[in-house]
Amino acid sequence: MAEATVYYLEDDPRILELTLYTLAQTGIRAEGFSSAGEFLDACAESVPDLVLLDIMLPDVDGLTVLRRLRGEPATRDVPVMMLTAKGDELDKAYGLDLGADDYLAKPFGMVELLARVRALLRRSQAPARGEATEPDRLSFGGIVLDEGRHTVTADGVPVSLTPKEFDLLKTLMASPGRVLSRDRLLADVWDVAFSGGTRTVDVHVRTLRQKLAAAAPGSERAVETVRGVGYRLGDGHHG
Repeated sequence: MAEATVYYLEDDPRILELTLYTLAQTGIRAEGFSSAGEFLDACAESVPDLVLLDIMLPDVDGLTVLRRLRGEPATRDVPVMMLTAKGDELDKAYGLDLGADDYLAKPFGMVELLARVRALLRRSQAPARGEATEPDRLSFGGIVLDEGRHTVTADGVPVSLTPKEFDLLKTLMASPGRVLSRDRLLADVWDVAFSGGTRTVDVHVRTLRQKLAAAAPGSERAVETVRGVGYRLGDGHHG
């Protein structure tokens, strides 16, 4: 983790300086940016391992920046933690829907920030590490998920998933037939205890189904909607 690089887009120089200093003291290379333009230019030049993103910015708001990151192939899978003003529930929901991985309300403590940063870096870097243990392999119908290799196939055809889509499918495949609520999936996959009307689970289920269908038509039916409750991995693949 000592080689990890974090980019922080923040227009408050005091918060920016303190955060960069704290990250550096723990061996995390961090670069700060006060404007969206220079931040996006830096991302185009060198992709970071993690982005800390303030919502309230003077030039372009952080949600617009997040949308830009998720729209670019090079940065669409980079973990992003939003830093929001306390009580901005709508921004939190919208940010998660756009693909943010976590959020932290201001004012925040450095200990909590570091814990969240380390958790996101561990999660994003885990597939790249060579594990000595036997890789977990889950299968359901024609869908096979290999956690050790971080691959998914549907009827033998590779399916390219984002980290969050992969984790969502893994969570559903770990409990076949069991209905998992949206709040439960949000907590297990996104590690956040917040719903507030966010549709991020629904959005990710939709894209997951689309990718499964593109690889093997019919496989998307394995991810079933239980109206008013949530989702489960069911026998739709065979029906």
